[in-house]
Amino acid sequence: PTAIRLKGVSKSFGRTRVLHNLDLEVAWGDVLAIVGPNGSGKSTLLRLLATLTLPDTGTLSVGGLDLSRGGQEARRLMGVVTHDPLLYENRTAYENLAFHARMFGLDQIRERIESATSTMGMSDRLHQRVTTLSHGLRKRLSIIRALLHEPRILLMDEPESGLDQEALRMLDLVISDRTDPYRTVVMTTHNLGRAMERAVSMAILSHGRVAYHGPLESVSTQS
Repeated sequence: PTAIRLKGVSKSFGRTRVLHNLDLEVAWGDVLAIVGPNGSGKSTLLRLLATLTLPDTGTLSVGGLDLSRGGQEARRLMGVVTHDPLLYENRTAYENLAFHARMFGLDQIRERIESATSTMGMSDRLHQRVTTLSHGLRKRLSIIRALLHEPRILLMDEPESGLDQEALRMLDLVISDRTDPYRTVVMTTHNLGRAMERAVSMAILSHGRVAYHGPLESVSTQS
């Protein structure tokens, strides 16, 4: 039943301890919002799960796969949206997506790209170079890339940042899509209102520790 498990995870950058002996479990099918002030460790936690950085201590598993040993296999389960869109700027949107599709060994690449770009309203931008796209459109493109291989787990670091209202509505549809009941979403956000509207459960980070983790119903009851 567990999509993600962290046990005793700590992470420092130089002398700054960002995460402190952190434990967290996320069930399959959950939509978890991670909230907390700047510097609480939200982005670092997402980067650890995405295998973009390594923990100093502790264990992390995704889909039952220990990230210290099965990171490559686990990455096939995950779609990742980070603050930096990590796009090839001198390539077109289509070329960026096709490269990602080939990395994952996908078939029917053109059909997949057309379907995913339609989801985020970027079909008319496919053949523009990334350098010509606004910040908001680059963010849309990074979300499309994360969806392209139909991952079971979506990791999104403040995905609403830079999106206009139309794109936010499209993102909400992605987050709330229950076509696959096991599809799991973990997103960081600074917007508590959006977290309350879109998530099923919430984790509050404070000084690198989990101060609260539970269903949003409990948060509403306590408030």
